[in-house]
Amino acid sequence: MRKSRNEVGRWRLLRQKVRLRRRWFESQSRRNLRIYAMRKMDAYKHRRSILFVRHAELL
Repeated sequence: MRKSRNEVGRWRLLRQKVRLRRRWFESQSRRNLRIYAMRKMDAYKHRRSILFVRHAELL
């Protein structure tokens, strides 16, 4: 069944919206992953520095 010109345009816009929304969500999640990774590294460095200080105090 053929779609009218208006229907085709409507479908195209809907698909475009969905695609843009997906792309936006993907970039947001990537950003969050990067933030989490940075936080994790920060916590790791902090823990390591505490260990180092404790070790230095014992010496």
